[in-house]
Amino acid sequence: MRRDGKLDYLEFRAPNLAEVRAFYAKAFDWRFQDYGPTYMAFDEGLEGGFDGDAGEGPPTPVLYASDLEAMQARVEAAGGVIVKPIFDFPGGRRFHFRDPAGCELAVWSDA
Repeated sequence: MRRDGKLDYLEFRAPNLAEVRAFYAKAFDWRFQDYGPTYMAFDEGLEGGFDGDAGEGPPTPVLYASDLEAMQARVEAAGGVIVKPIFDFPGGRRFHFRDPAGCELAVWSDA
C-alpha cells in the first residue's frame, strides 16, 4: 500500500540500457518491463527503473503523495527547493526538489 511521504521507487540513470539489463539479469536474475526505448522498470523488492535519457549522476529516490500539489506546498514550506515543477509522465505526475543537504528527490502521484 502506498503512503504519503514514504519511499516508493528508486530511479537510476543508465546511458546504456542493454548493458545494464544484461548485468542485472545475469547477476541477480532481475526481469524488466520496457516503457519505450529509453526506460525500463523493475520490481525486485523495491520498485524502480533505469532511465536512458537522464545522463549520469546518482539515483533519484521517489516518494509518493496522494495529493501532489499539497505535498509540493509542504516541501516548499519546509525549505525544499523545487527543481522540476509538476509534470506528467506515463503512469502519473511528479515533481523534483532539492532538500537542505542538496540531495535531489522526486515525489509522484498516480492521481
